Amino acid sequence: MSIMEEVADQLAQDVIAAAEEIGNDNLIEDVSKSLAATSTTTQEAFLTAVRYRQAEKRARRLLKTKVASESW
Repeated sequence: MSIMEEVADQLAQDVIAAAEEIGNDNLIEDVSKSLAATSTTTQEAFLTAVRYRQAEKRARRLLKTKVASESW
């Protein structure tokens, strides 16, 4: 993973956590716009990391629900 991808991923994790904490998903878009003003490459890496992290969260939630609903 490149330094840009590492930075973008860490920023994505921090922004997602902050957005959840304050209850404002627009924070992700605001940070994205800020990145676009200086580096579209970093913005793209950030948005990719956000999508990965959010997809993983949804998948884990589904997995947890499926496992909990199984009768052993």
